[in-house]
Amino acid sequence: MGRYRQVEDIVKLMNNPERIRNTSIIAHVDHGKTTLSDSLLAAAGIISEQVAGQKLFLDSWELEQKRQMTVFASNISLAHEYKGVEYLINLIDTPGHIDFSGAVTRSLRAVDGALVVVDAVEGPMTQTETVLMQALRERVKPILFINKVDRLIKEIKLTPEEIQRKFAKIIVRINSIIEKYAPPEHKKDWQVKVEDGRVAFGSALHKWGLNLPHMKANGITFKDIIDAYTGEPEDIGKKVEALSKKAPLYEPILDMFCEHLPNPLQAQPYRQSQIWPGDPNSPVGKAMASVDPNGPLLMCVTTIEVDPHSGVVAIGRVFSGTVARGKTVRLVTSRQKGTIQQVYMSMAADRVIVEKVPAGNIAALSGLPSIHVGETIAEEGVETQPFEGLKYVSDPVVTVAVEPEDVKDLPLFDKVIHKITLEDPNLHFRIDKESGQYLLSGMGELHLEVTAYRMQEAGLKVKVSKPIVIYRETISRSYKGPPIMGKSPNKHNKLWVTVEKLSDDVIEAIKSGRISEMQTRDERQKILTKEFGWSTEDARNVIAIEGTNVLVNRIKGRQYVEEVLDHIKSGFREAVYSCVLAKEPAYGLKVNLEDILVHEDPVHRGPAQILPMTWRPIWCAFLLSEPKLLEPIMSFECKVPNEFVSPVISLIQKRRGRILDMVNEEDMVIVKAELPVSESFGIADELRSSTQGRAFWATQFSRWAPVPESMQADVIRQIRERRGLSPTPPKAEEFFEEE
Repeated sequence: MGRYRQVEDIVKLMNNPERIRNTSIIAHVDHGKTTLSDSLLAAAGIISEQVAGQKLFLDSWELEQKRQMTVFASNISLAHEYKGVEYLINLIDTPGHIDFSGAVTRSLRAVDGALVVVDAVEGPMTQTETVLMQALRERVKPILFINKVDRLIKEIKLTPEEIQRKFAKIIVRINSIIEKYAPPEHKKDWQVKVEDGRVAFGSALHKWGLNLPHMKANGITFKDIIDAYTGEPEDIGKKVEALSKKAPLYEPILDMFCEHLPNPLQAQPYRQSQIWPGDPNSPVGKAMASVDPNGPLLMCVTTIEVDPHSGVVAIGRVFSGTVARGKTVRLVTSRQKGTIQQVYMSMAADRVIVEKVPAGNIAALSGLPSIHVGETIAEEGVETQPFEGLKYVSDPVVTVAVEPEDVKDLPLFDKVIHKITLEDPNLHFRIDKESGQYLLSGMGELHLEVTAYRMQEAGLKVKVSKPIVIYRETISRSYKGPPIMGKSPNKHNKLWVTVEKLSDDVIEAIKSGRISEMQTRDERQKILTKEFGWSTEDARNVIAIEGTNVLVNRIKGRQYVEEVLDHIKSGFREAVYSCVLAKEPAYGLKVNLEDILVHEDPVHRGPAQILPMTWRPIWCAFLLSEPKLLEPIMSFECKVPNEFVSPVISLIQKRRGRILDMVNEEDMVIVKAELPVSESFGIADELRSSTQGRAFWATQFSRWAPVPESMQADVIRQIRERRGLSPTPPKAEEFFEEE
């Protein structure tokens, strides 16, 4: 405990939820989040003021330091005195790159407020909007810090009036996003305003910062700031240092956290209905609303770390009750029990052991079996609903084949893959049945590059293929003919199936977790009938959901159906997980079980009989419904000087892109476009060379769209050949069975 002089103070403050602020720093990549965090940590005595801004303390991993880019979200707790009162600030620094946006989503579940950092020159970028939208959807209240103001003075040489106009534009843009995505009751009162001190500006690198109350209190004007950056270089250095002493960055930021962000007592009642579907009048619901440390335990796991000494460490927000060493708890989603062996407080790369952590705080704990991100930890013996699933803004759309260089390393390969996929749920690992390849899917090229580096760091030498794009398979229309029959290989069982196309709004509801297998039958039925117009019968009989595909049981009055239903569900999952065109996952199918005949003898209705009887008619109906391949499309936004617009446009068009909008902003143009992921590889180098490094750009997964008709057959053939399959997909007749 000696290393952090404030730990004893922090442990005391944990018991007073009025004094707690759980907050996250969110921004576009390279806008200065981690540099800003250094000043806050220096104020708390965790690092020295001399190295703040250069140390990047919360980028504790060697590669993060090397690349000057945050990859993992990092937690730290610090105490701050505001108006004579001590506050506890639990701070999470998050990544800014779109490939690591999953870490932002997970962090936002644990906090009640967020500091949005915006580069004064670049202004709000694509990822700024994405992370702010994520925060508002989790009912996290935003405040604003405009960083790199020194660039406006030194590089662009703006006058005080022009700087203020620049700020106004940034604030208007941020407020329009708040207006769009904030919960209805907070659209107005969450708007950020200069007048009440909810907007700060400064330079994280030069360690100075101000908001309006601090400007008035310290007697500093815009002219003083500009003066600090004018004159001879050695004078500027001294004047900027003097400015950082007179207006230290941490003061307005930490004061804003205390004054403008909600404490858990204020935030949990309005966040509760958004993140937890349980009954607010139940004992757990009441304890959560009142942040009761003596109520039933309810904790949401937002981060997993695998530690060589402590094993699996789960970090998350305690919404109700208290986590304590030796306590037996229930893992709601995985239906397991476990005993907490150790409780910690996260201090960046360190963990400090504490006896217990009460409601309203962020805790780390070890000793629980096979836990995963998003898990709900609850009091043993208390019935409760799990937390809502985390809604990621992007899907893993890029895949590489990985294998150990030496076959002797297979046990280590298995161990390392298990560790990294447990820590990062946005990485998907599977073994391709046809080719036998180990396939790792991630959010983008950088995500997979960083993952390969992590494997090497663990002492595992791996061979990594070139990136492969993941596609989806769907149908153009619902199947119109009579139900398709499938027979079991022994011909003793028969199943009749139809396939329909799900509407886009139902697909969105499944993706966002509003419709899921975790719900009760009644909840799901209510949403499907009232909001999406499904018949009561179909809505009531949804028996499985796999990806964005749904299985509905319409069978009536047949014997032995219950005995084979689990095998049918498995057959359905197999059929849609690896569909028939190119063995890619199916997208947006509603599979209806219309009728069945099952043999009375259990010997004749095992999985070897029921599984093929299920997937064969599904694939037959799929092939009869104008199947097509969908490719991932990403949105692309590029800010570029006027003279370089033309190379950017030709680059987009050359890569099958589509220009959506072009906005003039002073001497810059913002080009907004869409681009297929398959055409995006290597775009960074090409953009840099064609614009002489003057372009700022961002990409983000947008949607699934049909592969152009002229390319469809070619793409299917390439995927099938890569998987070692025959070049052309099977015909419907190959799965058709006569009565």
